[in-house]
Amino acid sequence: MSDTTHKGLIIKAQSGFFTVETGQGFIVCQLRGKLKQGRATGDIAALGDKVRVQKLTDGTGVIEEVEVRKHAIVRLDPRPQGEYQQVLLANPDQAVFVFACAHPKPKLKMLDRYLIISEKQKIPAVIVANKTDLVDNAKKIFGLYESIGYRVIYASAKSGDGLEELKTLLSSKLSALAGPSGVGKSSLLNAIQPGLGLEVNEVSAALKKGKHTTVTRELFALEGGGYVADTPGWKSLALWDTQPEEIDAYFPELRELVAHCQFSDCTHIHEPGCAVRAALEEGKIYPERYESYLRLRSGRD
Repeated sequence: MSDTTHKGLIIKAQSGFFTVETGQGFIVCQLRGKLKQGRATGDIAALGDKVRVQKLTDGTGVIEEVEVRKHAIVRLDPRPQGEYQQVLLANPDQAVFVFACAHPKPKLKMLDRYLIISEKQKIPAVIVANKTDLVDNAKKIFGLYESIGYRVIYASAKSGDGLEELKTLLSSKLSALAGPSGVGKSSLLNAIQPGLGLEVNEVSAALKKGKHTTVTRELFALEGGGYVADTPGWKSLALWDTQPEEIDAYFPELRELVAHCQFSDCTHIHEPGCAVRAALEEGKIYPERYESYLRLRSGRD
């Protein structure tokens, strides 16, 4: 056994094997036995984790230590022995949500759900409004999110709009990509780095078809530094540990108003003295976003 230890990043994970990039090369590792002691309530190591590994004489390695995560995209995996938190991606710097302006028609309620999850998991979110060449004014569709405070990149792989801005956004960061099928995510990635979208799409298809415990999860390296990870399944990421009364905290335009409501347990649906409903009536809150709040609070979405 070698005494050589390296710090690195998990860039691929499959069935208990982890490929770690160390800066001096790649090492395929398994977890050290001591890390697996006791009943795990969630993934001990996952894609995006920063780790310390010991390289063995045969070239493989063992993960000795997993650094504390800044945050993670987590979903609940109900198992017979109890709830288990599955980490889809550890330590993302941002979540990049790609939606088309047309073909397919943008499902803004779905986007709102994605944004709620990113707010709850404390992951900065960026919206990419793709296929701007298909509409006259993309800001009429997505401009409301800019006014709330989200960054929106207006892009088109066909016309080239927004590609440099997107490339700069992704550079030197670990980005979680998500969006409905058909929105042109692969075309955008191919436009900023030839072949990248094809690679991501291949793994994405496997993730959607296979069981999440057996298929490969992978980070894709960017030529300018940084990584992207396709993270399908945001729509099915239930707000599993969220109480209805918490939902308003994940709407940036609502949470500042909550303290001004007459009742501390205000649902913002029917109570007198509700600051949220007053703002809605004054046109300070978008009705579409308020409707999303109602749907999520009631569990209809």
